[in-house]
Amino acid sequence: MDVIIVLTRLTKVNAGGCYKMAKNQHVLPHPEGGWQVKGEKNEKATVRTETQAEAIVIAREIAQNQKSELIIHRRNGQIRKKDSYGNDDFPPEG
Repeated sequence: MDVIIVLTRLTKVNAGGCYKMAKNQHVLPHPEGGWQVKGEKNEKATVRTETQAEAIVIAREIAQNQKSELIIHRRNGQIRKKDSYGNDDFPPEG
């Protein structure tokens, strides 16, 4: 039996060579006001800010460091913009 292992968006955790999956970073309205940065599937916010602009700066830095995606949402939850900092194919296929 052949085993195929697919690894995507891995981030080195330490110099010892341990790896973990990078999480996409979402900028969302916080339920108690302001904005929050949340890693994908996280229950708690990484950080809460007063403005969306502040949250975007923080989330972008995290996404760049983790080579993941930044997903910016509007107040109504709709996706406003996506930026990818991962290993994208260039030029894109198609």
